[in-house]
Amino acid sequence: MNEGKIAVIVLNWNGAADTIACLASLAKVRRPAFTTLLVDNGSSDGTADLVLKAFPDVELLGLPENRGFAGGCNAGFASLTGRGFDTVVFLNNDTIVDEGFLEPLVAALQDPWTGISVPKILYMDDPCRIWYAGGIVRPSTGMIAHRGIRMADGPRFSIAGPTWYATGCCLCIRSADFEKLGGFDEGFRMYGEDVDLSLKMRSTGKIIRYEPASRIWHRVSASAGGEMGIRKQLRKSRAAVRIFSRHRMWGGLVLYPILLPFRSAASFLKCTLLRFAGHGKDGAA
Repeated sequence: MNEGKIAVIVLNWNGAADTIACLASLAKVRRPAFTTLLVDNGSSDGTADLVLKAFPDVELLGLPENRGFAGGCNAGFASLTGRGFDTVVFLNNDTIVDEGFLEPLVAALQDPWTGISVPKILYMDDPCRIWYAGGIVRPSTGMIAHRGIRMADGPRFSIAGPTWYATGCCLCIRSADFEKLGGFDEGFRMYGEDVDLSLKMRSTGKIIRYEPASRIWHRVSASAGGEMGIRKQLRKSRAAVRIFSRHRMWGGLVLYPILLPFRSAASFLKCTLLRFAGHGKDGAA
């Protein structure tokens, strides 16, 4: 397999502890060879200095201000222009990667009809529970959701295949394709950039491929109220409306605000039940 040159772009903003842990896990990945680029989004916590001391082989791009997810990722990609990188992986800094996470993602792109590959993502605080096992978009009802979220991992989540969208938490894409699609849309202030990129890729006839042989762990709580926070839900809602409008999903645009309270209530109930189930296990121990 001829992988070409690969870059892994990690975005950081005032997340020194997470970033150091992420880079330490990347340092254990031996195949295939790759370059790690840390994009520091105007941090004030000294992350850059810590990284330079702990990981001298990691390249660093320091931005003077926080340009957000899309802006930071695009800046990192632009800094690689002209250096011959064939493949780019965008990776959140609050992740830990499996030593074998990279090879399946890159191998998937050997298929010319695969535009983006994406790993199985599990909760770091509950390592056998799914955070992402594919993405679901239902244009008729306005549903955008992670497949399998908060469910126990199992055989049904270990089957590779096409999915609706890749999450920006970790995705692998050819540099040429990312450039043709115009990168991440910086008009999304937060959330939605990854779904938008995926839908643009799908419009070219290429698929988004879920690759469960690649695994990473994401530092988000499987049951915390943070996932249901009002500000987060508002930001996600704004992003969803922009997606439905841009991609002419008129049914979703109409039904999304109507169905949102019911979906939010269902998610809150699921989080609550999961939290109580976790406490019950702790008590039994």
